[in-house]
Order: sequence, then structure tokens, then C-alpha cells
Amino acid sequence: MSITQIDKEYVAGTYGRFPVELLSGKGSVFTGTDGKRYIDMGSGIGVTAFGTGDEEWLAAVTEQLSRLQHTSNLYYTEPCALLAKALCEKTGMKKVFFSNSGAEANECAIKVARKYSAERKGADHYTILTLVNSFHGRTLTTLSATGQDHFHRLFNPLTPGFVHVPANDCAALEAAVAEGKIAGILLETVQGEGGVLPLTKDFIQTAAKLARDNDIPLMIDEVQTGNGRTGKLYGYMHFDIQPDIVSTAKGLGGGLPIGATLMNEKMQSVLGPGDHGSTYGGNPVCCAGALSVIRRLDDRFLAEVQTKSEYIFSQLTGAEGIESVSGLGLMIGIETKRPAKDVVMDCMAKGVLCLTAKTKVRLLPPLNIPMDLLEEAIAIIKQVCK
Repeated sequence: MSITQIDKEYVAGTYGRFPVELLSGKGSVFTGTDGKRYIDMGSGIGVTAFGTGDEEWLAAVTEQLSRLQHTSNLYYTEPCALLAKALCEKTGMKKVFFSNSGAEANECAIKVARKYSAERKGADHYTILTLVNSFHGRTLTTLSATGQDHFHRLFNPLTPGFVHVPANDCAALEAAVAEGKIAGILLETVQGEGGVLPLTKDFIQTAAKLARDNDIPLMIDEVQTGNGRTGKLYGYMHFDIQPDIVSTAKGLGGGLPIGATLMNEKMQSVLGPGDHGSTYGGNPVCCAGALSVIRRLDDRFLAEVQTKSEYIFSQLTGAEGIESVSGLGLMIGIETKRPAKDVVMDCMAKGVLCLTAKTKVRLLPPLNIPMDLLEEAIAIIKQVCK
């Protein structure tokens, strides 16, 4: 049996895989078992921030593997402590809880917000306010936080205590805060799975003010927007706000599973011993890889991300067959006249691997993709969209 046949026989059928078997990769290029070269414009859905086989990441991970691969959180390890320190120093946050995924990072954020509000306002203050068209994960609780009905329909009853208001509707946001006993506000600065749609600065700042004035924890979901993806270290940094809680994952680990929930001074002591936990959270190998990523996301590197973003927007905006381009940094959605799935399949045939989000072609290339490869990939995308 081929790998494709074995996969179909034994792996749960939850994914609509593309008809490509990837064998190896280096940087922003994959090689398939067919011997074909593919330019990576998806980075494992925003995970491999420095591409495949990055030497610095590999060295950090393999060195840690040779020393200690796992201990549990009953003991101290250097990579966990140093990564938490680096994250706090770069954001101004005070404490970090480590987990294994974005969904888990959001679960932790929700638990912190609910505990904080219950202790100060009463147990009836448990409702989390999120947005229509948002996406926060696939556990039952983060699915409940997700404001998209089609994700809900197969898994009722969902976790209670969530309300969704339209994105960028300040009046609806204000009304929901006035009406409900809100324990937390949870936002993505760019709705990734919802179609790569940025929130407006006015809406984000309104949410921050409402949260501050009503002592409601403001949670920013940086699972996809974080770790340099938008051209800032975290997406909220574009909007002159300071969240109470930040959740992140994906690009942080560079290819290994890690989630992180960052808490500010007000939230840092909400969780005490036994309130939360994770067997694998803070795994030394994952943290070593993440530390090699986060240390390189300096101002110079992030400026290069923004330059590449400007190039993509300038090339695709108004191009033949392209209706619109949205997003922030190297998190980009392209509304095409042709069906997005057809565009992705034709790009694949020409050696470029893209993604979709709703009706759009989605681009999430490695942050360090060389300009010559980026130019080649964009030229192919433009050709296919005609």
C-alpha cells in the first residue's frame, strides 16, 4: 500500500488532504515524493515561522533532546523558565502558563477570566464575549467561544456562557457589556479562519476601554497573529492597547506543539497551585525550540516582515482576477474571481502551496522567506488568478 492508501485506511478522516505527499524540505521549499519542488506559502498553517529545517532551531531542539526530553511540571527546567522570562520581557506581561496548543492556551485564558470575575463580582459573572466569525479552537469550550455556527451544529450541547457580537460593531459591543454579566472579552485582532479579516483600530480600542472601565479581563487571541506574523511581535501591538491576557501558539514553537497564556500584573496571581495544569506544558524540548524563535523576532526582522507584506499587497491589489486583498503582515487573504480551491489546486500544480480561509486564498509564508522565492510564488499566484 502507498502512504496515501495507508493514511486513508488508518487515519481518522477529519482532513481533506491535498493530493501531495511531502518528503523533505529546507527553508521555504518542500520536495514531494514525486520529486517536485514546492514553494511553501502556508508554513504549516502559520507554524514554521523560520521555515523547514532551520539550523538555529534544529540546534536548539537537538541539544535539548540530548539532555532532557521531558520532566513534568513537578520540577524546574531551564528552557521553560527562560522562555517565560523572554515572553514577559518582550511584552510587559508578568506570568506565563504553558500548554500544548492554541485551543489549550485559550482554555486557560477563559479560566483565568472567569475565576478573576467570579472572585470579584460573583459566580454569576461567567459570560465570555467573543465575536461573530471568530475562531478560538476545537475543544468544546473553545468551540463555544468560536462565533461560527457551522462549527457548532454537530457538537451540541456546547459549553454555556458565551455571547457573540458582530466584529467592528462598537454599538453592539457596548450593548452586550451593558446587558450581560461579562467575565471577559476575547478577540482576535485579525480573524484568521474567518477569512483573514482585520478588526478596526476603533473597535479594538473601544473593547479595551470597555474592559478597563468595567474591570473586565481583555483577552487577545494571538494563536495565529502572534510571534511576528503581523509584522509586530503580537498583533495587538498595532493598536495601542495593553491586554490583560494574551494566548498564543502556532509560530511560537517553530514546528513543535506549544501554547502559552500570558497574564499581566492584574491577572498574574489569579491561578494558584492546583487551579490548572498540563502534563506536557513547558516541555523542555518545545520550549528550547520556542526560545530560538522568540529571540530572533527583533525590530529589524519584524521590519523585513512588513516589507514583504507591502510587496505582496502591492503586487496583488488590483491584479487581474483578484477582487480584494486583506490581512496584516504575512497573514494575507485574497478574494479571487475564481473559486479559491481551484486557485489553490492550480498553484499546487505549478509548485506553490497555498491555503484557504472561507472563500479566500490564504497566504502564511515563513516569515524569513527569501525575496526571490516570494516573488516567484506571487507571480505564479497572479498567473493562476487571471
